[in-house]
Formats: sequence, C-alpha cells, structure tokens
Amino acid sequence: MTMNYPERLRKGETVALLAPSSPISVEDAAACRRYFEERGYGVRMSGLVSAALHGYEAGEPEARADDLNAAFADPGVRAVFCLRGGNSACRVLEHVDLETVRSNPKTFVGYSDITPLHVLFNQKADLITFHGPMVKSNMLQGLDAFSRASLDAALSMEPGSEMEFRNPEGSAIEAVCGGVAEGCLAGGNLALLTSLLGTPYAVDAWGKILLIEDVGETVPRVARMLHHLRLAGKFEEAAGVLIGDFTDCPNAAEPAYGVRDLMRDFFSGLGKPILAGIRTGHDFPMATLPLGMHCRVDAARGSIRFLRD
Repeated sequence: MTMNYPERLRKGETVALLAPSSPISVEDAAACRRYFEERGYGVRMSGLVSAALHGYEAGEPEARADDLNAAFADPGVRAVFCLRGGNSACRVLEHVDLETVRSNPKTFVGYSDITPLHVLFNQKADLITFHGPMVKSNMLQGLDAFSRASLDAALSMEPGSEMEFRNPEGSAIEAVCGGVAEGCLAGGNLALLTSLLGTPYAVDAWGKILLIEDVGETVPRVARMLHHLRLAGKFEEAAGVLIGDFTDCPNAAEPAYGVRDLMRDFFSGLGKPILAGIRTGHDFPMATLPLGMHCRVDAARGSIRFLRD
C-alpha cells in the first residue's frame, strides 16, 4: 500500500486549527490563532472550537466532522493542527469523508484522544499523520528546542530520505526485548487503542511497529489494557513495539513497582524488538513521530529509522 506524505508546510501558507475532541475557551482560541499568525501563517478556525456540548465535546460530532472535511477539501489549507485532545473524538469517525481526506493529503498533527483519527486516516485514507504536539496543550506553553526540532524534522522529510529518531540528550532508550524489525508505525494512546477494539476502527497491528503511550492511568489499569490488547492478538500481530511516555501513572498499592517494571515483565518474553523510553506523549520534551510511515527498529542498537518513499 502506498501512503501519502503531505507536502511540506511553508511560511505564509494557511493552517486549519481544529478541535475534533473537546473544546477550548474563547480566550485560548484567540491565543492559538495569534501563535500561528505571529509566525507568519494564515489561520482558519471556526467558532466551533469553543462550542462546548455537555461540557466535554466541541460541538455535535457531525459538525466537528464537517469542520475536518472542509479543512481537507479546501485547497487553501495546507495543514491541520489539533488544538487539544480530551474526550469524544471517536464520535467523529463515522462522519469523516475519507475520499476527501485521501484525495487531499495534508499535514495532520495531534495525539492523545486524537489517536482514533490517526488510525482512521492511516488505515482508511492512506495518509501519513503526525503524533506530535497540539496547539493549546503544548505549543502555547512554549515548545522546548528538542520538541520544536523534532516536529520540524518530521514534517519536512524529502522523498527518498531517512530520518533517524533520537531521544533528547540524557534520555536513554531501553531495549526491553531484542531483535530487528521493519513495518509501518501505528498506534498512539493506549487507552484509546483499547477502546477501539471490537469496532471497525480498531488498529491493524499486523506487521506494524506499534506505538503506545498514556497519561493519568494507574499501573493496574495500564496492565489491564496491555492484556486486553494481548488477548485481542495485537502484540502477536505486531512486528515490534515502541513504548512512549506513561506520565503520572502511579502504583499506590506498591509504589516501588512502576510502569517501567510492568513493561519489562509484560514484554520481555515477546520475542520481537521492544524499545521503551521513547520521549513522545503527555510530557516534555515531546518527539513527533510519523504514523503510517515505514520504519526499521534495531533493539540492540536502540535504533529507530523512518524511511520516506
């Protein structure tokens, strides 16, 4: 399958700022607009981003999908940046015009509750998307040098090029299980990947390198979700696994046994390359990873290389 890598975004071009999940305040929306305008970009943003439905949805799902479809259909929009995650992006999936997305490949950036849209676009619209920082959640706080450079590098790969992933200095990548594997990168937030199981939108892990990360879950809940994916066959199907940040995931019953310990116990006998400590997810610094792109993982070397066709 040939995946579409969107054209590079350049200064002076227009970006769409969307809230496919939960809303932001009117004040934050204005700040997000200024963030891009001050950096030389045109901005398109509807009032829907601040339209709170039930307190946690940025408007009706059909309306959010209309915003998304319009952004991809508009030839003047070159990129779509999600403002934040939250809850309820899954409600948008069935209303997305996949042919419009497939026919108009654009840069699409987000993470967390945006995971269902990444899976949808990768699998059903052949679009490479970017697991990276969001405007309200990350950019307004001020991206550090590593996060900014990682985003720029991921969005600007040239045809036929390779990109070697590197953690920020001082952050080690741990080989939980050895081996070498190749496959397209898939996945995102562990809780969202688990919630999609049993639906037409479940992640296809067959022959893929599966990325997982999460925030605000306890160790027992993370364990339960890992076993849920295992029982669904996802880790057996995957060629390898990248473990991102698991932020604020305590174990109150046994504080000395943390997420890292759980990951070692769970994955150590899987018999395929498993790398932990990948700095992407709900923390800073945050790497941007191209979902849907082919990559090579060598656990012994702690090496991850992305290859653009």
